[in-house]
Amino acid sequence: MEGFKLSIVITAYLHALLVSSMVSTGRPGHGLVGYGISMYNPQCAFACRDVLSTSILNCSEPVDMSHGMGMEMSMQSETSPECYATDDAFLSTLAYCITTHCQQVAAWKLEKYWNMNVAGRQPNQSIPKATYQRTLESIDTKPTDTLVVGGELNSTMIVSDEAYHGSYNAQSVFEEMERNHETYGIVLIVSGAAIPIAFSLLRFIPFPAASVSKFNAWFIYPPAFGSRHKTPIAGLFHMPTRGQAFFIFYLIALNVILSAAGYKSRQPNSWYPSVSGSDGEIISYVTNRLGVLSFANIPLLFLYAGRNNVLLWLTNWSHGTFLLLHRWVAWIATIQAVLHSAIYLEMYIHTDTHASESKLPYWVWGVIATLCMSLLLPTSIMPIRKGFYEFFLAWHVLLSIFVLVGCLWHILERFQRQWGYENWIYTAIAIWGFERAMRLARLARNGLKTARVTVIDEDYVQVNIDDVTGSGHAYLYFPNLTWRVWENHPFSVASAVLPRSERRITIKHEVDLEKMGSSTDSSGSGSPERQHQSAAKIGLTFLLRTKAGVTGQLRNHTTLPVLIESAYGPHEDLSGYSLLICIAGGVGITACVPYLRAHPGATKLFWGARSHGIIDAMAPSLVGVEQETFVGNRMNIAEVLHREFSDVAITAVVLVSGPSEMADEARCVLSELGRQSKGLKVKLLEEAFSW
Repeated sequence: MEGFKLSIVITAYLHALLVSSMVSTGRPGHGLVGYGISMYNPQCAFACRDVLSTSILNCSEPVDMSHGMGMEMSMQSETSPECYATDDAFLSTLAYCITTHCQQVAAWKLEKYWNMNVAGRQPNQSIPKATYQRTLESIDTKPTDTLVVGGELNSTMIVSDEAYHGSYNAQSVFEEMERNHETYGIVLIVSGAAIPIAFSLLRFIPFPAASVSKFNAWFIYPPAFGSRHKTPIAGLFHMPTRGQAFFIFYLIALNVILSAAGYKSRQPNSWYPSVSGSDGEIISYVTNRLGVLSFANIPLLFLYAGRNNVLLWLTNWSHGTFLLLHRWVAWIATIQAVLHSAIYLEMYIHTDTHASESKLPYWVWGVIATLCMSLLLPTSIMPIRKGFYEFFLAWHVLLSIFVLVGCLWHILERFQRQWGYENWIYTAIAIWGFERAMRLARLARNGLKTARVTVIDEDYVQVNIDDVTGSGHAYLYFPNLTWRVWENHPFSVASAVLPRSERRITIKHEVDLEKMGSSTDSSGSGSPERQHQSAAKIGLTFLLRTKAGVTGQLRNHTTLPVLIESAYGPHEDLSGYSLLICIAGGVGITACVPYLRAHPGATKLFWGARSHGIIDAMAPSLVGVEQETFVGNRMNIAEVLHREFSDVAITAVVLVSGPSEMADEARCVLSELGRQSKGLKVKLLEEAFSW
């Protein structure tokens, strides 16, 4: 008896694996399961055919299955589409089962099913030699023999209710689970894009400014734990802010819930008989769910990674925030992929089919995709990103390509294009393709320009580029400084107008001293001179702190060709704030200058720099700005902010652009002020690039 039960269990597992794994071919579908694609419609007809699918027909061919299967299952049969389309016993038995169980289905729908699915699901296959109606009419007498599932079928037979309901339940619950998988995947990607947009729209609701400041000080601005956000924790990762942490928690919780919810078992079930329990059935649903959710997360992580991310245009979230989310979603998608692969591996080992299955192309591509995703995580940690950025970038792009190719061919080799799983990967490819195309478009718009380099001091250089417009920041390519012509670096635009040069124009003409009266040229010359200032010239100015690599090589050039990918991160409108306070460190001043120039209200600048050179270089751009500079000394940010906010009646925005330690200190001090001060109306704006 125990041996019989074990045989049933193994048979059930094999049947399930034939449905949910191995190689399946069929005509292409359009959409996703449940959204344009139906797996078994009408279900009654598909259930009838599923019962007959293991029957041995007169035209079936024997196949030796002894390798790895055991002698008790050594001989099976294989039935071709042509055999199904022409075998009288098969056609009449199927037609009789359909007319018995599909009485509520329209005749035209049954005829459509008959032509498309009786012989199989291939796009170009034989159609049955007779229509459904004609096959029914050919049955002279009511059949009396009951079909033995998996046995010989050589005459018109009755499909037992037990066999029919077992197949009907198996297919209906399987399709329901597949529909749930796709629905949950849609929930993931839609909420991952819609929630940032929805929360960003809240800024247009006129909440009381003091209440908004208080809320931000408690729930948005501070680091989730501790006092560091931009400064790496143990040099390995950034601590998210509380606002970021809430959304990260949502993404993790949503993925966990969607991975664990919505499963059901339906008995009797021909794929998972009750003798084997429902464990195998639920496990197969879980691993399929994990695979689909991993696929659904891939477009989202590509969306978050791009600097031409449409969410940057539709929200007020920063690129740094989306990069942080990109890394968290990558971890989630990878864990799901690893679990999907590991569970299937255990199932195949349990059924002794791993040796043969692992040689199939779909399996190999799945291993490649999972392995590349797993390798991307440890090779993307912060020490590698910062210390070997160009290697990290090239390696990251290369492995990402292998992930996309591996996932795509895993599906195409396994299912072809039947069920739409590949559409998740096509979506990711489209997002990445759009992002790269936008980069090329920005480069093409500006064309190849000439950069003029001026050395300020031992730390800084100024780069001016004529005839280019933009704001925010731009990515500069210096193709003759490295063989890696694709290498680019982001820099804030200090000015969109090049520094104006003064020139003296001498106007020579006769002068009638009597008409001029007592007015004379103070220089003593009889020819008066008039000073003219040349018209402003359009162009971009950048201040760069030189280090090793490309920026260090700029010191050796006065002019060189440059490609400009601009403009990114247009400045936020701060006109609603009466006071703008800028806290800058070093070249962080470049992000502050456009705000200082454009702000209609009062402005104050607190600027710390390593040397006077950069301060002198930026002096013309800061004429009229109330400022306090700290050269070689550490700025006491807490003292500055407490002093400036001694009057809580003001409505102010604090812009911070500088080293990570400076940004973190300002964030924590401002959050503390917001929590402790009653009626304070303040906004924090951080301008910084993230690793």
